Amino acid sequence: MKHIVMFSGGAGSWAAARRVAEWHGTDDLILLFADTMMEDPDLYRFLDEAAADVGGQLIKIAEGRDPWQVFRDKRYLGNTRADPCSYVLKRKFIRAWLEARYQPDECVIHLGIDIEEEHRFTRAQRHWAPYTMRAPLIEHPPVFRHEIRRWMTDAGIEVPRLYRLGFPHNNCGGFCIKAGISHFAHLLRVLPERYAHHERKEQELRDYL
Repeated sequence: MKHIVMFSGGAGSWAAARRVAEWHGTDDLILLFADTMMEDPDLYRFLDEAAADVGGQLIKIAEGRDPWQVFRDKRYLGNTRADPCSYVLKRKFIRAWLEARYQPDECVIHLGIDIEEEHRFTRAQRHWAPYTMRAPLIEHPPVFRHEIRRWMTDAGIEVPRLYRLGFPHNNCGGFCIKAGISHFAHLLRVLPERYAHHERKEQELRDYL
């Protein structure tokens, strides 16, 4: 039985992978990272350090486009209600990778969803059926976010830069098409050049459409 952790580069996926390694060992452990081609450079540093800490096999895959390219190809600007980027570059792409290699009875998929986002796990189970899904951080005893930061310090792993800058996640370079006004205001304050890049990309897409 293969245990596949969706290893996004976030603190939650690392903590979930640690639990899986503790429960099942690392001989059949796969840490699967799907690159959106829009990640903060420090994510890759954290990814390698986190994988070395957990053990198992780190596999990096990429569909090849970034979110703005997906929006252009789909002729649709992602928003808080619909995220074609996540669907194309993560869910659909990983699903195809998985189905090409493992039958549902040959693997278990683990997500780094914590108790504060339990509703996301319910949706994920529907999407990934008939594959078996688990959320190690929700299982007893549940793990909370402040504990994960302490684990990271104890393991001697430097906290990812985006967390240190005040972002709630370590994906897509601090950008997310589903983010709200306060998130983008924060991006403008701490990473103004990155904000300006996405502002330009949005205008380019609007002009194109």
